[in-house]
Amino acid sequence: MCKTAVSLYDCGFAIGWYSAVCGDLFKEHGNFMKTAFLRACVGLCCSVLLAPAFPQSSTPAQGGAAAGSASPPASTTPAAAGAQAPGAGQRAGNAPPVSVTTVRVQKRDVPVTLKGSGTVVALTSVDVRPQMSNAVSKVHFAEGQFVKKGQLLFTLDARVEEANLAKAKAQLAKDQASHADAQRQLARAQDLFAQNFISKGAVETAQAQVESWAATINADQAAVAAAEVSLSFSRISAPVAGRVGAVNVTAGGLVQANVTPLVTITQLDPIGVAFSIPQRNLQDALGALKGGGAPIVATLADSGGTFKGKLTFVDNAVDMASGTVKAKASFANKDSKLWPGAFVQIAQTVTVLKDALVIPQVTIVQGARGTTVFVVNEGKATVRPVKVVFSDGTDAVVTGLKPGEVVVMDGRQNVRPNSPVLERPREARAEGGDGARGGKPERADGDKGAKPEQRSSEPESAAAGEVRQASGEAGAQGTKGGKGQKPENAQGAESGKPAQGEGKRRDKGAS
Repeated sequence: MCKTAVSLYDCGFAIGWYSAVCGDLFKEHGNFMKTAFLRACVGLCCSVLLAPAFPQSSTPAQGGAAAGSASPPASTTPAAAGAQAPGAGQRAGNAPPVSVTTVRVQKRDVPVTLKGSGTVVALTSVDVRPQMSNAVSKVHFAEGQFVKKGQLLFTLDARVEEANLAKAKAQLAKDQASHADAQRQLARAQDLFAQNFISKGAVETAQAQVESWAATINADQAAVAAAEVSLSFSRISAPVAGRVGAVNVTAGGLVQANVTPLVTITQLDPIGVAFSIPQRNLQDALGALKGGGAPIVATLADSGGTFKGKLTFVDNAVDMASGTVKAKASFANKDSKLWPGAFVQIAQTVTVLKDALVIPQVTIVQGARGTTVFVVNEGKATVRPVKVVFSDGTDAVVTGLKPGEVVVMDGRQNVRPNSPVLERPREARAEGGDGARGGKPERADGDKGAKPEQRSSEPESAAAGEVRQASGEAGAQGTKGGKGQKPENAQGAESGKPAQGEGKRRDKGAS
């Protein structure tokens, strides 16, 4: 009975002292702590009442030894914890290395490529309208057909224009005959004037008649030309080569001059793409335009293909609403894959950065102090501020580093300034050992089932660290004799949270 009381006393005292140091665990393991406290009180009362009758079991050291022989968890006594405290304090002060993957800073030429979205537009698009009001006699093409420049499209009723042309030609012939008669009268008058039969005034009158009829003939010729032009309006031809759209009229329909749209012709080869250039890149675009046009690549969505063209136009003003400048590029379109109105992705190379320092964008850490990276030097990670000059895809051009330096890529979320790091091969990422993938904290090497290491922002006291270390080792020894129980997580012991299985084993040992 005395041994049982002393064992209860020792175990209850150790657990009570441990719970006082680790008070934050009382909330999570309330029932366990209440039981420990009650047992400590019972053990204390029994030891006080029975101590005079059994002096040999009154010392805590002897009680701790007896409890140790009865149950392994007796190593959690204050004496055992004090003996293990120095080693625990040293391990708590030295953080374990963080497993990371690294990459070296590269030095190479990087093309500066502007990317954006654009719209395919036709370089030439004509709405065909009639120039005379009349009925449509015939349509000479089919909808959606490709036509050549000058190809006949529509024929209008031209009977009135043909009659007017014939009338003008007849009037011309009449006036030409009168002009010929006036010339003959002038010749006769000149002969009579030479023989002094008529006066000089009669000769001058005959000369005026000839000149008058000559002017009338010129007017008649102009009237004939006008009639021919009016007649030509009855034949409507294609002004440009391209693809015709929907026909809005049919044979027999009446059209009005300069009002009724007949059809639209759109030029497809070559074709243009309209897009916008940021204001900061305006000078680069203008410089490329002077050199014959910068090369531009247009890509259609859904694997529609890639096309190469040249910059042909830059607007003369900046849009104040968007801060961009309108631009246009020309593309060859023999296969008619680029269609007006389609959206494309534009990529334009405006300049090349020579000897640029390139690192993956995933290595850059965005913080309150700006952009930084972790540089590995002699097994430790140091913070280095950098400035991003240009980013393209997964790479970034930065300043503030040197070629060949090693920077942390995966696992940087677990790295702290001047913390030791352990580099692992990048091939390990494919085997599922990379805990940093998808933003998850990295796990220690070889411990796939361990929870991420918990880091506390509040400093821990030396006594608390010693007691937690002693409790963790005692829990590890207690799990050797248990059946069907998983080993206690080592990282959980370091963070000060003992497993529930450890508490159950302590209760059994104490009883």
